[in-house]
Amino acid sequence: MNNKLIDLNNHLFAQLERLGDKDLKGEDLAGEINKVKAITGVAAQIVSNAALVLEAHKIADNAFDAKFRMPKMIGDENTGKA
Repeated sequence: MNNKLIDLNNHLFAQLERLGDKDLKGEDLAGEINKVKAITGVAAQIVSNAALVLEAHKIADNAFDAKFRMPKMIGDENTGKA
């Protein structure tokens, strides 16, 4: 998978359009609403993760210690850099 945040944005707007369908009623609407809740929960985690990665890059860029390495969990496995 090689998804970008713009892909998430597109999925969220597509879902919003589906919710706006005037013909969506009853159980179909309820099902779509449940799907939206699941999608927004996952989307929130993706955005949170992206914010963490961005913050890690900022920290790495501002590090004064040339030996500074990001934890392997966040950065490159070999260099430790984000």
